[in-house]
Amino acid sequence: MDKVEWKNRGFSTFHAIIASSASLYLLLFSDLFKEGSHNQLVINRTSTVSETILGVSIGYFLSDLAMIVWHFPALGAWEYVLHHGLSMFSIFLSLVSGQGQIYILMVLFSESTTPFVNLRWYLDIAGQKSSDLYICNGIFLFLGWLVARILLFIFFFTHMLFHFDQVKEIFDLGFYSLLLVPPVLAIMNLFWFWKIAKGLVKTLSKKRHRQ
Repeated sequence: MDKVEWKNRGFSTFHAIIASSASLYLLLFSDLFKEGSHNQLVINRTSTVSETILGVSIGYFLSDLAMIVWHFPALGAWEYVLHHGLSMFSIFLSLVSGQGQIYILMVLFSESTTPFVNLRWYLDIAGQKSSDLYICNGIFLFLGWLVARILLFIFFFTHMLFHFDQVKEIFDLGFYSLLLVPPVLAIMNLFWFWKIAKGLVKTLSKKRHRQ
């Protein structure tokens, strides 16, 4: 199972780098979602690149979910099934409707923390939990999670609030999904952040005692 999970996490890391990099580019460096750059409402804007990255992400979440179910619960418990299910559902709705892609890309950028999660597991399996690399990775994971999965979600909800007149233009199922799915993911992120913080404190305490 360690060999299976090793390969699974490698695939996960590859997707995370591609998805988060493309999301960052589309959100910050392209003019796709910049105010006043297009005549369309921001919730209706889409491009070939955004649709491609959403399609790639659906493929990843579907294949990873199949692996999780096939080896359940070795590769992840019910919270991973819920996370992947909600992610695929939201991405699918946005992809087929062409609406709300700015919000899907914001959430996909949170995948930027995944390589740190996977490196933590790799180092653990390799017996390197006491190494400086493991501790540094834990610190970067904590900071990355804080920025990409906590503060980003605060910005996400703030952006929705200030653009709610546009959000209401999304078709009914997409509108209610946008109101329900992100809060669920935010709660899961807070729970995992608490576990990461607790683990980091435990690791730093052990290192202090060894010194």
